[in-house]
Amino acid sequence: MRIGEAAERYARHLTDVRRLSPSTVRAYRGDLSGLVASCGDVDLAVVDLEMLRDWLWKAVQAGDARSTIARRTAAVRGFFAWSTETGVISEDPSLRLVAPKRGRTLPKVATADLLSSVLESLASSAASGDPVALRDHAILELLYGSAVRVSELCGLDVDDIDPQRRTARVLGKGAKERVVPFGLPALRAVEAYLVRGRPALASRGSSANGEPALLLGVRGARIAPRAVYALVSRELGPELGGAVGPHALRHSAATHLLDGGADLRAVQEILGHASLGTTQIYTHVSSERLTASYRLAHPRA
Repeated sequence: MRIGEAAERYARHLTDVRRLSPSTVRAYRGDLSGLVASCGDVDLAVVDLEMLRDWLWKAVQAGDARSTIARRTAAVRGFFAWSTETGVISEDPSLRLVAPKRGRTLPKVATADLLSSVLESLASSAASGDPVALRDHAILELLYGSAVRVSELCGLDVDDIDPQRRTARVLGKGAKERVVPFGLPALRAVEAYLVRGRPALASRGSSANGEPALLLGVRGARIAPRAVYALVSRELGPELGGAVGPHALRHSAATHLLDGGADLRAVQEILGHASLGTTQIYTHVSSERLTASYRLAHPRA
């Protein structure tokens, strides 16, 4: 079987069997297409360790980041493991393929004071009754108040919000459903949007007839992640020094929860992390802030 055909079958396996999100499958396809381009669309059984190492070396020479190379290596190793398990090839040439270690990059975190200022500004704009301003206020309140991913936020339907319990039912990675709490400010922003903002946005396009989405774009259809990225970048980018996406609010929420004394496993559940190790990066963020405070305040620091 040609490597290109095998890669496409693996992508279908990721979608149909492992039920990964479309964006994750696109990323795997992109990583594997680089391998196909490097090796040529040869028979998969011909690919050996030296060809894989040559592919990695080309990525290094091109100046790709270590984290990018590590991700691509993981994708290729998963592909060859699947190919071996399904009998497409008899031996896995990627078993001895070693990727460069990822550098630890701590996420950007906004202070509670900064977020309060931004959210108050959005609340003032929303008070005018403008539907987009009402929606934007609800978006940032939900992102920070529930620590959801942008894909989870955009996937919310109206019925996923439980105002009595102040929870949202989200569909996370691997099509895993979880229920996350959010606070009273987020509830008030969502309710104001549902009463005065969403109906106005829904009336702007025939495509929105029967649209169950909670958050709508300016044309009345379900909002796209890129619109949320643009909103967050506009509101937080100038303060956090450059391009900032919705994950900054997720990082901030997790860090502030731990700073406030929340249990690490509870934060893991809220974030929907499969591994506690993924959540532990936020303990490093908190400890760095603690060290900075110590050095500023302690006379013997």
